[in-house]
Amino acid sequence: MRRTALPGLSLFWRTFFLLAVLLAGGIFAWVQTLRALEFEPRAVQAAQQTAGLVNLSRAALMQADGINRVALLKNIEARAAIQVRPREPGDRWESYEVDRFTRRVGEELRAVLGADAVVANSVNGRPGMWVGFSIDRDNYWLQAEATHAGPLKRDTWFVWIGIALLATLLGSVAIASLINRPLRQLSFAASRIREGDLDSRLDENTLTSEIREVNRGFNRMARELARVEEDRAVMLAGISHDLRTPLARLRLETEMSVSDEDAKANMALDIDQLDAIIDKFMDYARPGETTLRPVHVSQLIDREMALFRDPTQIRITSRVAIDLEVLADETELGRVFGNLFENARRYGRGTYTGVADVTITYQKTGPWAIISVRDQGPGVAPEKLSQLTTPFFRGDAARTAATGAGLGLAIVDKSMHRMGGSLELANAPDGGLIAHLRLKRVL
Repeated sequence: MRRTALPGLSLFWRTFFLLAVLLAGGIFAWVQTLRALEFEPRAVQAAQQTAGLVNLSRAALMQADGINRVALLKNIEARAAIQVRPREPGDRWESYEVDRFTRRVGEELRAVLGADAVVANSVNGRPGMWVGFSIDRDNYWLQAEATHAGPLKRDTWFVWIGIALLATLLGSVAIASLINRPLRQLSFAASRIREGDLDSRLDENTLTSEIREVNRGFNRMARELARVEEDRAVMLAGISHDLRTPLARLRLETEMSVSDEDAKANMALDIDQLDAIIDKFMDYARPGETTLRPVHVSQLIDREMALFRDPTQIRITSRVAIDLEVLADETELGRVFGNLFENARRYGRGTYTGVADVTITYQKTGPWAIISVRDQGPGVAPEKLSQLTTPFFRGDAARTAATGAGLGLAIVDKSMHRMGGSLELANAPDGGLIAHLRLKRVL
């Protein structure tokens, strides 16, 4: 089964989104629960408050005779926030019970005041909460403030929900940041390790036990990598003495002891090949630290071209502008061109001429310079292009008897990455292999 994910989102935003959805769902459930719990008590409270006013007014009116009732009604209207007036047969009134809340209030009022109690929303066009009651045979209206008998207003709900959502967003940001901070630190430390900074370390005293174990494992790995790198540096330092000294003695003994000139030449050729293979291994295993400086590409190419002076094997034509400068390590970039020229000399010779014709061109693309090195050889099968930068891989099975180490293009690819550039290999439309070197241009 294919797993679905949130494409294009970082771990922080995924965590934030999931937390926000979870907390928003919790707020929705809380609001619904609060409305259900708040509805009944508020309706009963509103009804009891209004019934209390009615009973109080009724008791006061019952203690007064007919003459004093008029004065009492005027006194109540002047001193209190309620009005009590006689109920006339021609009064026009609208029912108060229009929704679930008001119906519940009306039921509670009739339960307290009696079944003949009337609850109106307006009387004779005057809005308010009007309650009709009787004293003996006299009917009265009592007007109470509608705000005393109503559910929570929509504006109140909006304020509560708005505050809750704002707290949800802030809480989600804080929680997502706390969750992702160790991962962000781990990612940064891993990138430093990838760039060759083996001194990167993570905090091993963090409060979270799982993160603490991950940090300890990462630090152990970093220490092991540093030790391996140190061992490699020591090994590379010893290669020159341990291997080249015997080769020098073999060359000397060959010159002095072998009388057959053909055998002497072949033995010297084998020794030179061994020496070249050692150089390739050391180039490939060289540490990744580089210092990028402006480099004049044309001058560097001319210097490397001078090392390939045999026109019967290779002819190199450079069309690079003399003022083109790129950010690179001069030694590394020289090694790149040297390996490309050597690769063309070995494998890029023309079918009829037997000479490797190499052409170097360039183009500027925004902040980048793309330098193309092309030969006129047979090219490489398309399915094998991606494997040419693999160490010890040869693009043609017939080349297994070649005298190289199989590291030339692997060294080029590794050197380009160390300088912040890239290598792309392709077959030219009309034949031959073309290498595109992409480097930052000095603007």
